[in-house]
Amino acid sequence: MTYIPQSNTLSTKCLGKIFANTSATYKFFWFISILQIYMLKGCTRINVWDIVIRMVANAWYPIHYFRLSFGKNDSLFDIAIKLQELTGIPIDSSREYVVEELSKRINDTKVKSLLRTLTINVPYRFLRPWIDTSDDKEMVLRSQTLENGCLYKLERDEAGMWVELNSAWCMYLQEHYTILTDFAYWNLTLFLQVRNPNVPNIPNKLIKSEVRSALTNQRTFWNAVIHAGNSVRCIYTNKLLEVGDYDLDHFIPWSFVSHDLLWNLMPADSNINISKSNRLPDLSLYLPKLAMAHQSALQTYLHLGKSGKVLEDYLSLGHTPQDIASMDKEHLLDCFSQTFTPMNQIALNMGFESWKYQSL
Repeated sequence: MTYIPQSNTLSTKCLGKIFANTSATYKFFWFISILQIYMLKGCTRINVWDIVIRMVANAWYPIHYFRLSFGKNDSLFDIAIKLQELTGIPIDSSREYVVEELSKRINDTKVKSLLRTLTINVPYRFLRPWIDTSDDKEMVLRSQTLENGCLYKLERDEAGMWVELNSAWCMYLQEHYTILTDFAYWNLTLFLQVRNPNVPNIPNKLIKSEVRSALTNQRTFWNAVIHAGNSVRCIYTNKLLEVGDYDLDHFIPWSFVSHDLLWNLMPADSNINISKSNRLPDLSLYLPKLAMAHQSALQTYLHLGKSGKVLEDYLSLGHTPQDIASMDKEHLLDCFSQTFTPMNQIALNMGFESWKYQSL
């Protein structure tokens, strides 16, 4: 669990309560966005439009790419979906790209109308641990005195609304930026796990990774199998594959599993990744082929006397690599089905589409 650093001069006990009684994701993304803007630009006076744009940008990847549910009471999810449809910003865009594109469109009436929803409650509700009032006008007035050493004051002018950070907090925010960000993401993870109980690896689905694994060990495994004379064919097109002439396909999309375990990876025709994308292969057609291809590959690899940490991936199927290599067909298919069928159904429930290869 992540705790925030305490201070004898700052109201850190109030800061530690900002995510208490949270029924939506707004406060998490509001705080994360304020921290990012302050650290990136060094400014203490921040336009609320800039904050809500960054809120959407921070929520973009988990909503669009990983399809995490934010819960029924959360309009941020719907806003991000509608903004993507309206603007055409790619679903796997980086945070800063989304910020840039939405900032360009802030004067678009439809874009601004969607973003305005995020300005209605969260700027005021976030300050409740310091200022106990549900009246927004009163909250603005009391915040301007920095009551109880609150994190910021709210200001309104003809151009809109602004957040002015309490200068007493600035050094603290700079020194503890990483811990405070982790604090927000830890609490966001707990919040989302309740609303996505069967979804794996939620912490790694909140921030777009700048670098994906090169799959070097997994590719070495399959290269050894092919070099040994095992005829490895694409389970989708039946094309015979050669070393250097295949892609490693995540059978259940990486955007759902968020891991690179060997048993979910299969050499595939290089053209397939474009067609399949992050869709789910039809299990009735392809799961038996996947299971038998892996069994054959394991038999070859073990016969070569090979070993290595990559083989430990198979242990998460509930069996040793040696067990899988020696199973009869019925038990082999049952082994793979017990793992893949529940994952596939959960992904379908989340909106992932089913797919089967169609030759041109």
